[in-house]
Amino acid sequence: MFERLLVMLMKEFLQIRRDRTAIMRMIVPLVIQMLIFGYAATFTVHHVATVVLDLDQSQASRSLISHFVASGRFDVVDTARDTAQVKRDIDHDVAVIAIVIHAGFERDLGNGKSAPLQIIVDGTNSNTALIALGYMSQIVSRFTTDEAARLAPPHASLAPPQIGVSLQAVPWFNPGLDDTWFFIPGVIGSLTLMQVVSLTAFAIVREREVGTLEQIMVSPIRPVEFILGKTLPFFLIGLGDIALVSAIGVLWFRVPFIGDPLVMLAGSALFLLAAVGMGLLLSTFSRTQQQAFALNFFFVNPFFILSGFAFPIAAMPSLLQWFTLINPLRYFLVVIRAVFLKGVGFTVLWTDLAAMALLATIMLTVSVWRFRSSLDA
Repeated sequence: MFERLLVMLMKEFLQIRRDRTAIMRMIVPLVIQMLIFGYAATFTVHHVATVVLDLDQSQASRSLISHFVASGRFDVVDTARDTAQVKRDIDHDVAVIAIVIHAGFERDLGNGKSAPLQIIVDGTNSNTALIALGYMSQIVSRFTTDEAARLAPPHASLAPPQIGVSLQAVPWFNPGLDDTWFFIPGVIGSLTLMQVVSLTAFAIVREREVGTLEQIMVSPIRPVEFILGKTLPFFLIGLGDIALVSAIGVLWFRVPFIGDPLVMLAGSALFLLAAVGMGLLLSTFSRTQQQAFALNFFFVNPFFILSGFAFPIAAMPSLLQWFTLINPLRYFLVVIRAVFLKGVGFTVLWTDLAAMALLATIMLTVSVWRFRSSLDA
């Protein structure tokens, strides 16, 4: 028995050795995904977009801001003139954090009082908000120590003044920083992407694998009609899935929906067009359902990791941040969270909608061209 088993093992290894594509499928996806997961799967936050409203305009307030910038955790992307501009920056995703220094900040420190510091965070991303608040507490503590040393009297025998900064965090759009409000919209987009891409890819590959694709192509039906007939059902299924899981999120998990359903519908339609295009494109590279499954796993998993669903994009290396620009899930998560929790409309989300429209157009065009080319071949 062991000799026969050994012969079978040698036979299988010889077949794998002769099939170079199989070796590539076993090694290359594993290495690439390991690199992507290793660099992107991190909760460390760097370069958080921050808007500053300094109403004190003093040496102490400027020193506090410099402490935030020097940490490397926060990038000041705008200096606001009033609270209305702070709200606009957070609504338009220009900034995730707002630092508001009230008038009299330096005076309170000099008098030994607790100087209030207001921190406004975008609660739609509860993970980043919680991590950023932790960093801010450390930075404020370090600033308090440095400022006490600066204000200390020249005589070493005298104790430095007792000063402190009272950190007041105000989460917007998610006052309790409930992570369910953050994860449920992300789950909606992620599950829909995985299902629509796999269904579209498998439906066409199945026709090719069982040999019915050639029979359909010699019938009066045109290739465009065949593609529409194969992809439109999954587009409609995707819309139904989004409606279903959104209803579950609102009714069961109590995630508030305060936006415009038309904005949600527009974003969902553009996202699903891109997902259908991706599934059709994967089908053009696959001859069997096993190949389609492998390609689906190879592409959808990194798209999930690089979407900002669980790990902040700002914490990823620059190369991976550029790669996220071709990920439709990235833009859809921005749209769905903004519609659910912020209630913003087309004027704020048009750039994300335009990006999904562009990706959908490119993916559908390339996939239809490749599909027709494969038929001609």
